[in-house]
Amino acid sequence: MFNRSDLDRAASLIYRHISPTPQYAWPLLAARTGCEVWVKHENHTPTGSFKVRGGIVYMDRLLRRSQPPAGIVSATRGNHGQSLAFAGRAMGVSVTIVVPHGNSTEKNAAMRALGAELIEHGSDFEDARQESIRLAERRGLHLVPSFHPDLVLGVATYSLELFQAARQIDTLYVPIGLGSGICGAIQVRDLLGLPTQIVGVVAENADAYAQSFEGGEIVATESANTIADGISCRVPAPDAFAIIRRGVARIVRVAEGEIKDAMRALHEDTHNTAEGAGAAALAGLMQERERQRGRKVAVVLSGGNVDRTLYADVLGENLSPAL
Repeated sequence: MFNRSDLDRAASLIYRHISPTPQYAWPLLAARTGCEVWVKHENHTPTGSFKVRGGIVYMDRLLRRSQPPAGIVSATRGNHGQSLAFAGRAMGVSVTIVVPHGNSTEKNAAMRALGAELIEHGSDFEDARQESIRLAERRGLHLVPSFHPDLVLGVATYSLELFQAARQIDTLYVPIGLGSGICGAIQVRDLLGLPTQIVGVVAENADAYAQSFEGGEIVATESANTIADGISCRVPAPDAFAIIRRGVARIVRVAEGEIKDAMRALHEDTHNTAEGAGAAALAGLMQERERQRGRKVAVVLSGGNVDRTLYADVLGENLSPAL
């Protein structure tokens, strides 16, 4: 992992391309949950997601280590791909992105607008990942994984901003996709010597990390069908799992209805748009609100890139009566 000097240098690099994102304590969320709730607004980056931080650091370090590659290729459900396309455009590197069929049309459009070549392959992220490996070999491209120390270092800067702005957080809820966001949060928490508990959040329908955490070893699932495409992981990354296993207090599963409730709550209480993965952390807190009553809690709104038609359907439903 990284040290504090690495983290500060990464932040300085990132701030040459994007601004820090805000974190706010929202009174209506406090009334809804019974605790002080800080939201880290990674939906406010230029790509609408925390991933752009990792893309900037990864691309910069890649170019410093060697000659510019013929191009890079990676697989994504959208936000990771946007981060690489953003960094590639800024640093003059061509980017090829593989997504599964049926991926978010608006995320696909955003990646193309940033200059990426977009290829659709397979039925889920794992299928797309395997195709990206084949493309790298066939075209002589540099393969960018979805989990890498440089990506973790980049996205860790949002946790540094949060912990410096909102002091003495009792619990931080973080969604788990492949793991870069939560691994960065764990390392920053430890570097700063904070007692904050970090709780991972996964979708019930994509709970490979929860099963792995409970069993003490990597468990892959057959499917990962969830509205929260940013956390639709069915094969955990071993390096990420090792960090998560030692650094989190627990992993919470949230149902599809709970994710939708959190998307609606964020809209009603903060007027922010959250994609499914971006709302998952709040869904975890809402599930555990009795446990957190009277405490100071933070949630990561990791992204706001949700297709309009899907979001309209979610907002058209009512919040669960208990909420």
